[in-house]
Amino acid sequence: MPVTTRTTDTRRSILDTAQRIMARKGYSAVGINEVLAEAGVPKGSFYHYFASKDAFGEAILKSYFADYLADVDGILARSDQSAAERLMAYWQQWRETQSVEECQGKCLAVKLGAEVADLSESMRLALKEGTSAIVDRIARTIADGLEDGSLSVDADPRDVAQALYDMWLGASVMCKIHRSLAPLDTVTAVTRGLLHL
Repeated sequence: MPVTTRTTDTRRSILDTAQRIMARKGYSAVGINEVLAEAGVPKGSFYHYFASKDAFGEAILKSYFADYLADVDGILARSDQSAAERLMAYWQQWRETQSVEECQGKCLAVKLGAEVADLSESMRLALKEGTSAIVDRIARTIADGLEDGSLSVDADPRDVAQALYDMWLGASVMCKIHRSLAPLDTVTAVTRGLLHL
């Protein structure tokens, strides 16, 4: 196996492992040694892959958002559904993956958002870039829905997309606080109302 492939695979393994652990424990509670041990990577090799823990955190978030956005694109690009159906499929997917207690790396924006925004500027910017890309996709799909007639909104599609994302993110946090899916049920109903479905 070429060194570059092995290096890429090892780096990806470290990132995937960290994502799973941090989805459960948060960023600050996870030590580098814990991640390396679970990934089966020698302790002394961390700095071969990452310049610092800050750079490591930024890489985790960028990796997470790349995977997440690929999933979102798959849902929102379905040609056999109206834009409204695609949006509601996205929110249903969110409900299924973001709200469970052991989200297995599917909820890092929810889990780490408030925690790391004050710890690291590079991680805050990675979160900002990733969440903005999600909102862009929601806004485009709302615009598509206006065009295909499957939904309507009372404000600019981008503003509605931002409000929807903010509500869903907040509802996901409330699910953790209440240990209940009720906040996501509420936000689903509000979403349908905002899109006039």
